[in-house]
Amino acid sequence: MKRILVILALVATLGLTAWTLVNNKKEVEEKVYKPNAGQKVGVRTAVAELRNLSQETEFLGSFSPNREIEIRPQAGGQIISLPIEEGQTVGAGRLIAKLDDDQLKYQIEAAQVTLEGYQNDLKRYENLVKGDATPAVNLERTQLSIRSTQAQIKQLQKQVANTTVTTPFSGIVTEKVVEKGSVVSVGSPIAKVTDISTLKLVVQIPEKAINQFHVGQTLPIDTEVYPDAHFSGRISMIAAQGDAAHNYPVEITVSNSSKNLLRAGMYGSIANTNNVKSQTLAVPRQAIIGSAKQPQIYVIENGKAMLKSVEIGATTNDYYEITKGLKAGDQVVTSGQINLQNGTLVVAQ
Repeated sequence: MKRILVILALVATLGLTAWTLVNNKKEVEEKVYKPNAGQKVGVRTAVAELRNLSQETEFLGSFSPNREIEIRPQAGGQIISLPIEEGQTVGAGRLIAKLDDDQLKYQIEAAQVTLEGYQNDLKRYENLVKGDATPAVNLERTQLSIRSTQAQIKQLQKQVANTTVTTPFSGIVTEKVVEKGSVVSVGSPIAKVTDISTLKLVVQIPEKAINQFHVGQTLPIDTEVYPDAHFSGRISMIAAQGDAAHNYPVEITVSNSSKNLLRAGMYGSIANTNNVKSQTLAVPRQAIIGSAKQPQIYVIENGKAMLKSVEIGATTNDYYEITKGLKAGDQVVTSGQINLQNGTLVVAQ
């Protein structure tokens, strides 16, 4: 009797379990979305057409000054004049600093007195030599002394000239290292002058794109600081050797503008358009679904979305070349594919 009761309880449990599973299945099936076969799904479409495929690539770089120099004197001494300030615009030949040259001028004056003495001796020896009153060697020694003194005076005059420090080209004083009254030595920095009348935009171009550029090529330039301004530059140098990452520095010369002043260190970019293929069948990238090895496209035929396998060729940022599976004029779906199945009724929005 007890055995029969156990069997009945087991059968009841299995029956209850089976009923629960069937009931749960019905509830799940009721919750699952079932598309209405007669309802049209809204999609966005584009037309497969012949077009020229081109790839635009942007390269970012920074501007560097056309010229920049540290002003260093060729003489030493105390600075008695320093008529510059940082940020000041200076022209070519503008006085940067004047060093004390009094001691050199005194030496020149003494050498000139010595020279006059030798010149007077020369006149006397010339007369005496004519009368055989003195050896000719005295005349020769005096002539050599005159030439030596003249050379000494020229050397001192050159040193005096070196106490006047000027800028070699026009620019902006971007750094002033010393102050008036400072004592400087030969070659010690006094100031830095930067020329930004023209700038050099230096961009790193990868190996695969370097052959698209050549010296003398004119390119449009965009900047972050002046997004609405238009600049133009000319390639002045392409490096003969790349870095470890196979990037090649390309230098583009850009004329500066007083209206939209560019400064060294600002960012600039160039965009280079490379023609990938001419007059080939292409569709927007958004039309492709699936993987790159097995690409597919929904094509609108008689109001239905028909899923077709295609083969792709060249690609750009915006388009895929279709080499097989489509023809020019086919209407393809570019948005809304997630709601489609093969044969779904659609309406283009």
